[in-house]
Amino acid sequence: MKIFAIGKNYIEHNKEMDGALYKPESPVVFLKADSSLLKDRKPFFPPDDLGRIDYETEVVVRICRLGKSIPQQFARRYYDAATVGIDFTARELQRKLKDKGLPWDLSKGFDGAAALGEWVELDRLPDIQALHFRLDINGQTVQQGCTADMLFQVDELISYISRYFTLKTGDILYTGTPAGVGPVHVDDHLEGFLEDRKVLEFNVK
Repeated sequence: MKIFAIGKNYIEHNKEMDGALYKPESPVVFLKADSSLLKDRKPFFPPDDLGRIDYETEVVVRICRLGKSIPQQFARRYYDAATVGIDFTARELQRKLKDKGLPWDLSKGFDGAAALGEWVELDRLPDIQALHFRLDINGQTVQQGCTADMLFQVDELISYISRYFTLKTGDILYTGTPAGVGPVHVDDHLEGFLEDRKVLEFNVK
């Protein structure tokens, strides 16, 4: 199983991180280790030595068939469900790595860094590019977005990634986070919602 993730896919988040509204020339793609997957309401244990850990709430889609070099007009055939996930990021470490021109892997792929909610079949949801999602921490909404605001739509991402990686059944794609990222703390209770469905829930320990 491969865990793909997309950076810089919401313009307001780009301003939040980099101080400017912009769209990258092409999708920013990175991978997370399969051991970073956190699901089934298991608690998240932040690493002791990575500094501040930020949540980045995202819509995640599930790949359902083998594919390579997929034309964008056929990309919808290659994913069958969606949920909410959190791309946990060791923010201070990420900035240090970026400043040195080094890969982000350690700040993005550590154990537990890919929280994943319960899958919802696409036929039970609105259009993939019209999904509202949010994250509540301790009963308060801290981040929310809509997939209509993506700079690169899901089908574009599937087509682009499949140029370079063979997609396989069970691979998953984190599609990027909107503005509003922030730190998590021990004893926080996190709940993720896709439209009005609570699909993600766990504690920080």
